Amino acid sequence: MLTVKWLYELIVVIYGLSVIGYFMDFVQPNQKVNRVAFWLLSMVWISQTIFLLLQVLNRDHFPVLNVYDGLYFYAWVLVTFSLLLNKFFKVDFIVFFTNLIGFFVMMLHISATAQTHESANITQLVGELLVAHISLAILSYGFFTLSFILSAMYLVQYRLLKEKRGYKWLMRLSNLGTLDTLSFRSIFIGVPSLLISIVLGVVWAYSSNAEFYWYDTKTIGSLIVLLVYMAYLFLRVVKNYQGRTIALFNVAAFLCLLINFLLFSSLSSFHF
Repeated sequence: MLTVKWLYELIVVIYGLSVIGYFMDFVQPNQKVNRVAFWLLSMVWISQTIFLLLQVLNRDHFPVLNVYDGLYFYAWVLVTFSLLLNKFFKVDFIVFFTNLIGFFVMMLHISATAQTHESANITQLVGELLVAHISLAILSYGFFTLSFILSAMYLVQYRLLKEKRGYKWLMRLSNLGTLDTLSFRSIFIGVPSLLISIVLGVVWAYSSNAEFYWYDTKTIGSLIVLLVYMAYLFLRVVKNYQGRTIALFNVAAFLCLLINFLLFSSLSSFHF
């Protein structure tokens, strides 16, 4: 069972990194990122296939006769389709969402396994999902905070240039283009991190039989924060908003994050 737990952890980590990579390539096409995400997903497929073969060798039938086995095979099928689509058809939109659904199905498999097998290793794995959920959420908040600081610096420098004063500060604030780009890249990393964190949080809640409610204030707040920052990416990448306008939107987005973190957390009956 220790080997199974280790294999699960390996798959979850690599799969999560692959989804983040495909998200980045989906938002802003990048061949290097796509290639890394593809090879990470290939590692997931190899790990899943090894586990599937081990299950076949240990049983007298193909492991699809119960819910958690069926979910695992479903996740393996989605990874297989995703690799084929990425390799032969290059349909980025379908590849990303297929991987996202596949990752969620994989997490559901872990949830079903935890509810069926009350072993110490599976229980420990579920606990580690909570650690990963919190860590990724805080990491994403860190990137959003850094992006806010960069946008605030952009607005300060923009005002100084417009009013033609404070030139001694300009060199210390960097140039407007650099601040704008770094702010975008921080959100570019933060959004998929928060997305994976929410998926892990939902799966952990159902796996641990915790009293989880979709209408919990912190849950709603986290989904709103995710949607707001996804709207930022839409405006930046699709609508090509740049400069002062998108910097102001980023400041407003950060205020939403603060409300969720400080106010909604205190009103939540599920989160601390």
